[in-house]
This record gives sequence, C-alpha cells and structure tokens, in this order.
Amino acid sequence: MTKHANGIAVQPVVMAGGSGTRLWPLSRAGYPKQFLVLDDSDRSLLQQAVQRLADIADDELLVAAPLVVGNEEHRFLILDQLREIRRDPAAVLLEPAGRNTAPALTLAALAAIDGGADPVLAVTPADQTVTDPAAFSRALREAVRAAADGAIVILGVSPDRPETGYGYIRAGADGSVERFVEKPDSATAARYLADGGYFWNAGIFVLRASVWLAALERFRPDIASAVHAAWAVRSADNGFVRPGKSEFAAVPAESVDYAVMERCPGSAQTIRMLPLDAGWNDLGAWDAVWQVAPKDADGNATHGDALVIDSRGVLVHATSRLVGVVGLADVVVVETADAVLVADRARSQEVKKIVGRLGAEQRGEQALHRKVHRPWGWYDSIDLGERFQVKRIMVKPGASLSLQMHHHRAEHWIVVSGTAEVRVGDETRLLTENQSTYIPLGQVHRLANPGKVPLEIVEVQSGSYLGEDDIVRFEDSYGRS
Repeated sequence: MTKHANGIAVQPVVMAGGSGTRLWPLSRAGYPKQFLVLDDSDRSLLQQAVQRLADIADDELLVAAPLVVGNEEHRFLILDQLREIRRDPAAVLLEPAGRNTAPALTLAALAAIDGGADPVLAVTPADQTVTDPAAFSRALREAVRAAADGAIVILGVSPDRPETGYGYIRAGADGSVERFVEKPDSATAARYLADGGYFWNAGIFVLRASVWLAALERFRPDIASAVHAAWAVRSADNGFVRPGKSEFAAVPAESVDYAVMERCPGSAQTIRMLPLDAGWNDLGAWDAVWQVAPKDADGNATHGDALVIDSRGVLVHATSRLVGVVGLADVVVVETADAVLVADRARSQEVKKIVGRLGAEQRGEQALHRKVHRPWGWYDSIDLGERFQVKRIMVKPGASLSLQMHHHRAEHWIVVSGTAEVRVGDETRLLTENQSTYIPLGQVHRLANPGKVPLEIVEVQSGSYLGEDDIVRFEDSYGRS
C-alpha cells in the first residue's frame, strides 16, 4: 500500500457548483441549495459535507484542508460558510463556466498533485445529507484504504424503495462493479429492488489524483488536454484559483460517470463499490427533504413557524412568517419573504418547471431572494414603491462596499447599530446609532464598517430608476467591475 511517511494523505474535494432548482423558492440561482440550512443542525449542506470529510481522520488517515470547486458568483458564500465552521480551504477552484463534474474533478486533481504529492481524493457533492455520520465515516475510511492501492472506489447506497430519480450501480458479491445503469422507470426500479445487487449511485468517489488523471487521459483525452491547458494559465488570489477563462470554455462538458466510471468495468482499471448505509439522501426535491425530516404521528414535517391541523404527509417550511395548513394530505408548502410554493409532494420534481418559467419571463424570483448576500454582508429590500425603495443593510466588521455612484437615484442612510464610516465626495466621517447622511444623485460615495461588530443601516432610495445595475464602481475590495 502506497502511503505518506506517516500514513495515507487524503485530500477532500467538495463539488459545490450545483443550482438546486427543484428546491425553489428556498434555493435560488444566487443562493442554491448547497448553502441552505434544511434541518435543525444550523449547518448548511456545504458545511455538513466539509465536516463529514474532515471527520474521517484517524491515526492512519491524514486529512488535508478541503479543495472546493465552485463558480465565481458563489465564491464569497463558499469562503464565508467555511470560515463559520473554522475550516479554511486549501483553495477554492472557480470554474469560469459550468462544464459538469469531470472537468471539475480534473481541476481538483491537478491542484492536489501540485508540488509532487499524490493524495487519495475523497470526492463528494456539496448538496447531500446523511443521518448517520459515524456510518459514513466508517465506509469512507474503508474506501480510502482501498483507493490507496490504486483502485477507483465508488460508494453505493443500498436502496430502500424503487427510486426513479437516481442512477444505479450493479455490483457483484465481491464488490466489483459490473455496470452502471441510467435512471430507470418505475417498473425497472421495482425489479432492481426485488432482484438485489443494485445500489444507488451517490456520486461519491475515492481515488488517487494520479489514478483519475491517468483514467481520464485513457478514456477522454480531449477533456484531459483541454483542462490541462486551462490549468496552465491559471491565476490565483486570496485563496481563489481561476483556470484560464477562454481555455476552460473550450473544455467538453461531461460527468465523472460518463467520462470515466462507466468505461471502467471490463477495462484494465480496477473499480470497486463499497456499500453505504448511513441514511444518505441527495435532497434533490422537496419530497426528499420530507423523507429525511423528523415527523409527527401523522407524517407531517415542519420547519419554522408552522401550524398543521387535521393533515397528513405534509411538509411545511416557513422562513419569515406563520404558515397554517388545515385538512391537506401529501403536499409541500414552502414560504419565503417573496414567494410561496404549494405543490403535490409526489410531483415536487416538477418545481423546476416553475423556475424555468420564471427565467423565461426574466423575473427576479428565479435568481435572488429578497435578502441578498454580498461579500461585504447583505441587504434586504423591505419596501418598494413608485420612485422609492427601502433596504436594510448589514456590513460585516472590517468590510466595505465599493466606491461608487448612481446616475438615477439619491440615497439616505440611517445607522441602526454599529459604527459607519461614510465617504461622500471628498468628505469622510463617522456615524453612530441614530445618525444619518444624504448622498445626492451622481455623488461618489462609500460605506464601510471600521468597528468590531456588524453595522446595520436603513437605506432609503429615491429616483427614477432603482435597479441594482445602476452602480458605477471606481474601487472595489472584491474584484467586481
């Protein structure tokens, strides 16, 4: 067994580039499901995934800081959420364009071997959950030890129902992978469950970085060469690594399964499957959230301020107000500050049709919540009318907005708590609680928090156009143009 001098070096890799459209309205393009807290743990799915991989460390397995693969739009969300759980990443690899999971894993493998190392990559999506973390750790430790000898190891979930939403793995009694199977219809899924030997493909892979790169070169040399070209012209700043934009745009889009895994059975490449029995769920739709949630005697699951009467099999997820449900069965009710979803639980996969319709109509509810996260903090649009808008704004300690101006609106800022450093034109001054300032239309200005506690202000905008694209930036700490 090839080992590090003091054990097996393990490089966690978390794929965090998904969109999660079927969990709308909670999941939005600007804040997809991997960043959501969907249970009572107070940790997002991304945070849970990172922590699960860290927890496999033992006397033999030396687990490094995680590599996270995501996109430019979510880079500060990734960083902030990892810092919340005190898990600084080895790097955040930013895909200039979505090219599916095979190119994403290749970026991680190239980052992992930088400097001559060849760790075992423990690869997981960022948007899954397990109810038995100890069982997950046991399975992943076994997979790492097998992968250290050169095998590709995939975790397969023992099915407990005829599921049509997952791909399947057909495995022999010795753990050998015989074939991969596409998402089946209902009758085929029922037959798989009855026959045995079929497992759900969880998309969790364990293999050495060099093994992945060699297998990709063997089966998809076009992807391998294109990603190498993008990696060769990468740039790095503040923990973010960006492959070449035009070079990465030329990379063929393909999944890990199609590019490599499905080609391994019958080839010289050893591929094994280990069973995972840890209460796994990929939370692909609201019905899956209901399946893993705690329920009352009538099968109802609630989150937030919810009252459910004379109902069964109901999921209620409330975020900002009381939601009451009476006399319903097998439905999903999801409430956010700007949208409400009511759906037949069995048809919750079809929520993506609503997202598609919102996108086609260019409605903001497809992309953003009313409360929008920014690298410096967040803003919440609490009221909007003709020629005015009111926002609640929080700025993190030490953070600042860009130096900017607006062509179509003036602004009035009132400090609610904390200390604000305000620049208006050439004048800079400090404002404290209950103090305010006015920014005329066209005036260059900046808001910063020089203090040690969060700054909260109320902003009142007035003017002929109040869109977020009416911002001209002159300086910005976060690389935004």
